[in-house]
Amino acid sequence: MAVSPPMAFTERAEQLRDEINQALATQLRFSDNCPAPLAEAVRYATLGPGKRLRPMLVLLASESCGGSVARALPAAVAIEMVHAYSLIHDDLPAMDDDDLRRGRPTCHRAFDEATAILAGDALLSRAFELIASQLGPADVAVACLSILAQAAGAEGMVGGQMQDLLATATYEESENAHCEQRLESIHRCKTGALFVAALRMGGLVASASAEELAALTAYGENVGLAFQIVDDLLDVGGSEDQMGKRVQKDDSQGKLTFPGAVGVAESKARVAALIQQGCDALGPLGSRADCLRELAAYLGERNS
Repeated sequence: MAVSPPMAFTERAEQLRDEINQALATQLRFSDNCPAPLAEAVRYATLGPGKRLRPMLVLLASESCGGSVARALPAAVAIEMVHAYSLIHDDLPAMDDDDLRRGRPTCHRAFDEATAILAGDALLSRAFELIASQLGPADVAVACLSILAQAAGAEGMVGGQMQDLLATATYEESENAHCEQRLESIHRCKTGALFVAALRMGGLVASASAEELAALTAYGENVGLAFQIVDDLLDVGGSEDQMGKRVQKDDSQGKLTFPGAVGVAESKARVAALIQQGCDALGPLGSRADCLRELAAYLGERNS
């Protein structure tokens, strides 16, 4: 059972989620030049239920470095658009072949495969348009564009997705160490890269120092890996109702997972250690980063 985070954090998270949702809805209004079915698919896939974790990391990172939510909001909305695009494509029959996402039919099931592909493409483009046109000053916008592009690309999230497609759960006992290294590489690219990007963009918007950016980066690397190991655990022991998507599909598809490679108990131990390391890394930010610490604790104990 998940541990309830402190009420102050819960209320703050809800406030930020509301601001993110309102900004997303505003930024996903299209002119008549966008075909109506495409606009509908984009909004369906992005504005449905969601944790809004990555944009929340942007905003909390900015606050922890003395910045404001308002200035960081374009970067926050942009990274959620990239995340939504990745989920649309990840669910496609050629990828994970999922029918359910966030408790609703996946985009290609609600519409069709071609529309889903184009909706993902549109979201990715919109994300970079948003940063380029609404985030300032110019040098910060350029830096954030570079960070997001690298994190989402062939050596980040997309590369991690490719590694995931290539990985299988069939390995010899003597190859366990290699499998763990491969798993960590997949998770750090597929999930962790966007976590780190979110935190670094939030820090840059707030004019963070090199020490503060290093602290945010280390936090993101540890918490991002922990988040994905928890995802692996929930695929084994979670419920479809709580997760809003199919469970136990990784094993059925022969995918490599931490529970499969090192066992459930060891996977849980690693989550706890990574969460602690992530929180410890925030030392230079002092009490300003308390919400990030509380978020990390919640992510380590989540059940959905």
